[in-house]
Amino acid sequence: MSALRFLAGPTAIKQIEANGLKPALFTQLLAASGGPKWIGIAGLDKYLFGEFFSQQSKPLHTLGASSGAWRLACLGQKDPLKAYSRFEELYICQRYDSKPTPQQVSEQVKGIIGGLLGEESGRDIVNNSVFKTHFLACRGKHLNQLPSRLALGLGLATTAASNLISRQSLGLHFERFLFSSVDANSPFNTLNDLPSQHVALTENNIAQVLLATGSIPWVLAPVTDIPGAPKGHYVDGGITDYHFDLPLSHAQGLTLYPHFYPEITPGWFDKSLSWRRAKHNYHNALILAPTQSYLDGLPYGKLPDRGDFKHLSSDQRIKYWQQTISMSQVLAEELDNVIERQNIMDFIEPF
Repeated sequence: MSALRFLAGPTAIKQIEANGLKPALFTQLLAASGGPKWIGIAGLDKYLFGEFFSQQSKPLHTLGASSGAWRLACLGQKDPLKAYSRFEELYICQRYDSKPTPQQVSEQVKGIIGGLLGEESGRDIVNNSVFKTHFLACRGKHLNQLPSRLALGLGLATTAASNLISRQSLGLHFERFLFSSVDANSPFNTLNDLPSQHVALTENNIAQVLLATGSIPWVLAPVTDIPGAPKGHYVDGGITDYHFDLPLSHAQGLTLYPHFYPEITPGWFDKSLSWRRAKHNYHNALILAPTQSYLDGLPYGKLPDRGDFKHLSSDQRIKYWQQTISMSQVLAEELDNVIERQNIMDFIEPF
């Protein structure tokens, strides 16, 4: 049974039918939030980073939030697969044998980010002329910028209530910050669906930005000092852009999106809103997603998630996640087979 689905918008289908599945078609690459879910598609990442885009010469603009940003931080380095291997090891082998405080989790994540960035400390990412990296984080407003857990709880509840009515209300509670090296040709420069600020990604702030983009409220401490950015409480970029629903019709090429699911949830507060799924901003995108049969065959019949920290011992969780990483290689094998045979049109589905 197939493990991989190919979902594409109408513009992407036409271009892929005319040209085949080739790296040159793509000018954007997305990587979503989702905590440990990336472990279930790690094989795809490694194939894309180490094979598909290995000879890339034209700029590829990448956009990531939370753990998606950490994955893309690997791609932007001189040796993406070596960086990804470091990331895998450090992320999977986290240990919390008693309930940690947000500050304690943040300290562990700082270590993951430092190891991920390696000896270059992010210089290779910031100065990469081919892989143009963009990271997202959110700055809290009103109650969401106060240090009190009670205030934050009320702020998040208020945000959820207003988001139920309108996604645009998120701008009342959080402001999106886009961190990237300045590039006039980036399709992400003109995001205006929500209040947004653009800040330069530099060697001096990349570690703090990567910490901020994954700082889930209540789970990690907010990041309060990012060089070059306004003061404030910066938290997980998935709050505004959980799986992305961004207007990218002006992008010159196609968007490639290795994702966990065939559905796209715009923001963190939309997870329980089954009627709010991205539909109209993916006409020029190809989404690679695992099939239900693949997910059912994983240990515990699901992708890894943050609940595993609560429900499994560290040893059980680490074994489970390592098994899942190994099993995800079948996704890479299926993608490679389709590219080798150039028969993607036999499998492509309309998104």
